[in-house]
Amino acid sequence: MTTNLNQNKFSFLLALACCLGLAGCQRPDPQVTLVPSAAPLILPPTSVVQMPVSNNPILRPPTPVVPPTPLPAYAGTPTPDPTRLVALAAEGEYQTHYVQYGESLGYIAQLYGSTVEELMTINGLQNSDFLAIDQPLLVPAGATNVSPSFKIIPDSELVYGPAGGDFDVPAVVASFGGYLLFYQEEVEGELLSGSRIVELVAHRYSVNPRLLLALIEYRSGWLTQGTADNLYPLGYATSGYEGLYKQLNWAANLLNLGFYGRAEGGLTTFNVGDELHLAFAGDINDGTAGVQMLLSAHSGTTYAAWQEEAGPSGFFATFSRLFGNPFAYTRDPLWSPDLVQPPLALPWAAGETWYFTGGPHGGWAGGSAWAALDFAPAHEQLGCYTTDAWITSMSDGVVSRSDFGAVVVDLDGDGFAGTGWAITYMHLESRDRVAAGTVVRVGHALGHPSCEGGFSNGTHVHISRTYNGRWVAADGAIPFVMGGWLSQGLGREYDGLLVRGELVKEACECREEGNAITAE
Repeated sequence: MTTNLNQNKFSFLLALACCLGLAGCQRPDPQVTLVPSAAPLILPPTSVVQMPVSNNPILRPPTPVVPPTPLPAYAGTPTPDPTRLVALAAEGEYQTHYVQYGESLGYIAQLYGSTVEELMTINGLQNSDFLAIDQPLLVPAGATNVSPSFKIIPDSELVYGPAGGDFDVPAVVASFGGYLLFYQEEVEGELLSGSRIVELVAHRYSVNPRLLLALIEYRSGWLTQGTADNLYPLGYATSGYEGLYKQLNWAANLLNLGFYGRAEGGLTTFNVGDELHLAFAGDINDGTAGVQMLLSAHSGTTYAAWQEEAGPSGFFATFSRLFGNPFAYTRDPLWSPDLVQPPLALPWAAGETWYFTGGPHGGWAGGSAWAALDFAPAHEQLGCYTTDAWITSMSDGVVSRSDFGAVVVDLDGDGFAGTGWAITYMHLESRDRVAAGTVVRVGHALGHPSCEGGFSNGTHVHISRTYNGRWVAADGAIPFVMGGWLSQGLGREYDGLLVRGELVKEACECREEGNAITAE
């Protein structure tokens, strides 16, 4: 029997995070949790889906596609990735898992490819609803099979990075002329076109919109076909996930979960439907792992069907018909070995005191890296309120996006956040919010903290970093330093420290001396 010491961070990366109290925030999609969570579920406002009613059958790919523009030539083969060790387990081999805060038995079963019934039997449990923190449980030691080695996409085709800089979503959607061109849906109080929804999800999750369009076509044919009456265009046929926006949120979060979970969160295995628990092949890249994981979660997926979908005649073939071989767009590696963060200031004016309310947590939803930190201004009121406090720019740059509660400052000044460093400030009120295209300097007023953009139950600002479109973890190898304060994680989402010399502040959904930080 071996002891599991490497699941703690990934447990909270995968589990549903619900923030309560002073400055909690949750992303605007229905948060993806692969199993029941012990935490309460807070859903965002329901979106209104406007779809014409049709008696025609749903048209499914593959369909003949004539690309509107010449496809990029590609005659090479994907660059080999360093082979990672794949540890397989024999049937009946177990290890020990120590229960963490917020974990249910169902969640633990999903994490290890087991079932609630199996865990109850091998641990002699009488009731599945009562678990104690740090309680030891016997769990299966690992997967007994390995995923295919076929590479589906490069890493640079999953993230919204340099490979997506010149990709014009509305123009591409219009050129194919399918149902997506005429689709509309209300999102957070605004009626958006299908193209705008794809763009919004791509920006929020930093997932390549070309990949999202290919997935829409693969599952529903909406990009090239003119008629559809499918409420679940990404194939996740579950109540509460109707419409393109929620379907794309679900898909983008799983893509990120496979990518960042494998790259840095300790994720080595995943489930295909209810049939099989697989280990990621040791010679695939993280982008392929993300797509494999998403394809495995399609409603009703069997192992035989998934093998075809994850092979050369599945999703890869649809992408290639639409846009050419995905490896023709390769821009890897996304990071150089010597990458360092440029100097950043605190995001409020000198002399002001704000409060550190959230340690490292998802840049956008639970599947992304723990790239974000949360701060709230001094105020007597809790929850959501209007304030005249200003969030200020931590760096020089140009505002590449200002909408839906977000202000994104592109540090290299080219106007595209997917190249070089970019800082995202989330939950900025529309009142007085800086306009896109504005050139800013350190200390430039960006807007007021609020609950706008997605879902938040407390006025605050959510700040995250990306480099070449890839989320940069606030507790990872490239330290998040602002105004001399260094971010450190404590192994659990939203829990963390800011350290400067001998001063240590711990994240707390409160306003106390222990999490108060004054800008100098």
